[in-house]
Amino acid sequence: MIMLSLIPLLLIPFVLYNLIAFGFVGASGSTPFDAQVFSMNMMSGGVFSLSLGHLLLLISLVLMFFEIIKSSRTSNASVIDHLLSTLVFVAFLVEFLLVKSAATAVFFLLMIMALVDVLAGFSVSIRSAGRDVNLG
Repeated sequence: MIMLSLIPLLLIPFVLYNLIAFGFVGASGSTPFDAQVFSMNMMSGGVFSLSLGHLLLLISLVLMFFEIIKSSRTSNASVIDHLLSTLVFVAFLVEFLLVKSAATAVFFLLMIMALVDVLAGFSVSIRSAGRDVNLG
């Protein structure tokens, strides 16, 4: 069970994006991230619509929240968690720079979420380690 808690949650949107982008690429090279998933008429008369890309970003934001909560743990396993989160960010960055299907705003925002996760994890760890030090 402890090993499952070490898996970076932002790996899930990374895998989902790749499954969608590489599994459903159309003949024209377009991806289905603009496909409408949900639509609702608002009381204002406007129409709220949620695309597949927006849904993926929403799921990623929720997962990033739990990742930041995980980063507040102070244990030996948190070092491994930070290392794995950094590797997920590096995978996002490499794919963003080198893969044509990853050159989208949705993927860029997912990559920035992975960066924020890495920075927040290290910041929280450094801050909590500073509190553990007793000076006299």
